[in-house]
Amino acid sequence: MRLSSVFAIAGTFFLAAILCLVAAGFSVRVIEDNARRSVRSELDKEGMTWTDVDADGLQVFLAGVAPSEAKRFAALTVAGRIVDAARVIDQMLIEDSAEIAPPRFSVEILRNDHGISLIGLIPASMDREDFLEDMADAADGAEVSDLLEAADYPVASGWDAAVRYAIRALGQLPRAKISVDSGRVAIITMADSPEEKLALEQSLQRRVPAGLRVSVDVSAPRPVITPFTLRFLIEDGVARFDACSADTPEAQREIVEAARAAGLEGEADCTIGLGVPTPAWGRAAVRAITALGDLGGGSVTFADADIALIAPQGTPESKFDDIVGGLNSDLPDVFALHAVLPPPDVEGAPVTPEFIATLSPEGQVQLRGKLGSQRLRETVDSFAKARFRSDAVYVKARVVEGLPAEWPVRVLTGLEALGYLAQGAVVVTPTNLTVTGQTGRKDASAQIAGLLAEKLGGAAQFDIDVTYKEALDPVAGLPTPEECIAQIAAIQSQRKINFEPGSSNIDGNGAAIMNDIADILRKCGDIQIQIGGHTDSQGREEMNEELSQGRANAVLEALRSRRVLTSSYTAKGFGESTPIAGNDTEEGREANRRIEFKLIEAQPTPDSDNSGLESAAEEGQEEAGEATEESTGDEQD
Repeated sequence: MRLSSVFAIAGTFFLAAILCLVAAGFSVRVIEDNARRSVRSELDKEGMTWTDVDADGLQVFLAGVAPSEAKRFAALTVAGRIVDAARVIDQMLIEDSAEIAPPRFSVEILRNDHGISLIGLIPASMDREDFLEDMADAADGAEVSDLLEAADYPVASGWDAAVRYAIRALGQLPRAKISVDSGRVAIITMADSPEEKLALEQSLQRRVPAGLRVSVDVSAPRPVITPFTLRFLIEDGVARFDACSADTPEAQREIVEAARAAGLEGEADCTIGLGVPTPAWGRAAVRAITALGDLGGGSVTFADADIALIAPQGTPESKFDDIVGGLNSDLPDVFALHAVLPPPDVEGAPVTPEFIATLSPEGQVQLRGKLGSQRLRETVDSFAKARFRSDAVYVKARVVEGLPAEWPVRVLTGLEALGYLAQGAVVVTPTNLTVTGQTGRKDASAQIAGLLAEKLGGAAQFDIDVTYKEALDPVAGLPTPEECIAQIAAIQSQRKINFEPGSSNIDGNGAAIMNDIADILRKCGDIQIQIGGHTDSQGREEMNEELSQGRANAVLEALRSRRVLTSSYTAKGFGESTPIAGNDTEEGREANRRIEFKLIEAQPTPDSDNSGLESAAEEGQEEAGEATEESTGDEQD
């Protein structure tokens, strides 16, 4: 009995143990399945489908290849929201960085009076210290704040060309924002005047490497116009502006529209500036231009708040009175209108005295006509010599009596107006002053009109026929780099720079051609030129290379001594390596002994296959023009 009781009790405990094991196993599977499903579901919601989830008891295993370290950490965080973070086992890998698309490398260069700040991402392969030193050198030692990050990824070939161009541009810009990307540079800066704006734009665009996209946005303050001037004329049915000023874009638009309604054709240059005497300027200008159109001719001149309207000769008085009376009523109170109806011509009237000043294209000034006194003649002579070159003024005017009292003012004002021209003439009479000619200044007509209105009075009658010529503009008229090289080639096709035998010294006959070449290069501005020296094959190769380098250096130094800016020029000796003729005859050897001027440009190169960045150009050298110079006619190298 006792034995069977023991077996019964033991069997009960054994059965209970089996049931407990079965229940525990089932519970573990339920917990594992729940954890796996919950974590898998949450990861899918977050878009992390690249993860593999498994569970073993209370532990949850995450496997798979994460796109980045940040994504791996995010997956662990998501799993930790479902189960205890201590139960999450990380078995994930990180995707190979070589297979990830490279980031966008870019640098923002900010320069002001306090220094330079650099912000952005640069390649780890870039020499950071040299880059910072180049920045400081380009900005004359300005303090550089380095806020750059670096990443070890491939970079497009256009990156280096963009960085080098940005460094060069920084040297010209005391205040600027320069954005640098592979193959692209964007420059935002400001200038102190419209003239400086144009000069900056021209300079920044002249040295752009091939394949590099450059955008330049130069803002300039509005000019101060004193006096605030507008002059509109209708002569022989042709309408034009001699000067046009406006205080706002809206006023500018309304003034031009009124002028077109009065007969103006083509483009109208109306300057928006500061110094307007009243906000009602635009409205007054529109009314006056409309009135002139109704008269069918004549001129209207604004000098600040003074308005002078001169009707065409022969206008009926009734029509003149109606139009002028209506204009006078429409004008704001601040404006003062002076209207003139010229009297008809009278036969047998006395000859009108006149004074004529002419300026030739060579800068010679001739003064003739009538002056009221010897003292005025001396004053005119001194004024002209001060305004122009003293050796270029020739006075043929004679002294007569009976001239108007305002004659000295009219003559001196005419001479001052002549100074705005490159060539032309000024004719002064008691009732009119005429300025004609050509100029390299776009605003010359407006400046002359303002001068005459200020000096002679708003009611004075004057005519301005001045033509702007881009070739005369000291900035816009600069030759292109290709044109510079072509001009040098034209000189070299006729004459040579000779060297002393076996020497790098330019002989005495070379000064004239060096002067002519220097005159061309001074007009060309900042362009990149290589001065190459070449020899024939006679003599040892090392000696020829040394001699050619010395001759190239001599030409470079000769240009520098003639005040040519040579900072962007290089001198290189090629020796006998690049002949242009055979060395078996004296004529061929003579042709091979030469100096060549070549324009240096950049060559576009394709992007790396795996860069993922926009294509650009890596700066190199491309021959755009060539000027050949023989070193001697009969020497041996």
